[in-house]
Amino acid sequence: MSEIIPVISATGLYTPPETVTNEELVASFNTYVERFNERNAAEIEAGTVTALAPSSVEFIEKASGIKSRHVMSKAPILDPEIMAPRWAERPDEELSVLAEMGVIAARDALARAGRDAKDVDAVLCACSNLQRPYPAIAIEIQHELGIEGFGFDMNVACSSATFGIQTAADFIRAGHARSVLVVSPEICTGHNNMRNRDSHFIFGDVATAVLVEAKDIAPAQHWDILGTRLKTVYSNNIRNNFGFLNCATPETIGTPDKLFVQEGRKVFKEVVPMVATMIVDHAESLHLDPAALRRLWLHQANQGMNRLIAQRVLGHEANEDESPTVLDTYGNTSSAGSIIAFHLNNQDLAAGDTGVICSFGAGYSAGSVFVRKAA
Repeated sequence: MSEIIPVISATGLYTPPETVTNEELVASFNTYVERFNERNAAEIEAGTVTALAPSSVEFIEKASGIKSRHVMSKAPILDPEIMAPRWAERPDEELSVLAEMGVIAARDALARAGRDAKDVDAVLCACSNLQRPYPAIAIEIQHELGIEGFGFDMNVACSSATFGIQTAADFIRAGHARSVLVVSPEICTGHNNMRNRDSHFIFGDVATAVLVEAKDIAPAQHWDILGTRLKTVYSNNIRNNFGFLNCATPETIGTPDKLFVQEGRKVFKEVVPMVATMIVDHAESLHLDPAALRRLWLHQANQGMNRLIAQRVLGHEANEDESPTVLDTYGNTSSAGSIIAFHLNNQDLAAGDTGVICSFGAGYSAGSVFVRKAA
């Protein structure tokens, strides 16, 4: 029996129509700061409450490289009295928000591959924050698309998509499926603390889809998966304590740990060498020269982190062609970031060109997927 080779047949993308610029975000945040300081003037004067500091466009761009982000719920995010996404709760019979986003991205991937939904065997919903514990969002997406087979949800934070790609590839190698959709709907603004100066600007919303298939049924234009590698190292430096055992609303100022929290400098110091070493070691295990990689599609969290990782892998400071950025217009979209970078920046590569899709984030978790353009 010949070996079954998994490939990436196509990717899909759903971009929310609304955007929030840094200027808009700063105006909202600074209004909140002014109101907070006014309401707590006496306590601030007495030294029992610390005054909040304003944000600025310059601070945001220097700290992250982000200039704008797409969002699913703009007006409430910019309302200084809310500062979080809001929409009416949908009845159980109506498609959920995450599933709706995922279905659009999945249909885009299927169309690009010339594939019908009935040809797909499985759906994996791989994202950072799931809308509910059950029934699985993946099964809802599967049902909406009319796919037979199976589906399940998985969460490995910012590495969910790459972990999903390896899982799909393993299913195909083992003969359990021949066509698998890995869908990553990310409403990251829902777990961001918009009242925290150090992180109020980080996240955006989006959905991506990756169609992983057996090579013998893939379209002529596809990407061979040369190898995948996953890594996790426990760390509290990126954390979100929200859960059904300790629920709190985003308005609960006294419990910021129920939203996204991080020790940014520690993350930078620890993750950059871990990821760069992982990519280099993985490349060498595949008999690839890391310095000769045509393109790096890195997780879109921080411009400085990507610059240093790419430099350590390639041996020189990478240009935009070698390590493209979507962070400036999408913000950090968690697991979807590296997939957006790949989706928007692969058409110009030639047959035989090799690159790596790499994610990294909370956990810590990291995943690398080496690919080569087939045609």
